[in-house]
Amino acid sequence: MTTEIRASHILVKTEDEAKKLYDEIQNGRAFAEIAQEVSLCPSGQNGGDLGFFGKGMMVKPFEDAAFALEKIGEISQPVQTQFGWHLIQLTEKEG
Repeated sequence: MTTEIRASHILVKTEDEAKKLYDEIQNGRAFAEIAQEVSLCPSGQNGGDLGFFGKGMMVKPFEDAAFALEKIGEISQPVQTQFGWHLIQLTEKEG
C-alpha cells in the first residue's frame, strides 16, 4: 500500500475553468506551465509541486482524488474543495 505520494496541482475558482485546463493538458500543454500561469495556490510558482504527503495531510476530497491516481503523470478530473477546483497530477509514489 502506498504510504506517501508526491503530487502537483492547479487551483482555480470554477469547475468550467478546471475543465478547460484539463482539456488543454490532454491536448499536450504542460501541466507545470499552466500551474505557473494560473494556479491560485503559491505552489503554482513551482509548477504546482506540493512535495510528498501522506494520508491525513490534505483535505479529504483532494486526498481521495490524489491517492486514487495510479500511474505517474496521471491527472485527475476536476476536484472541488473549500479552496476551489483542483487538477491533480501524480508525480511520485513511495511505500
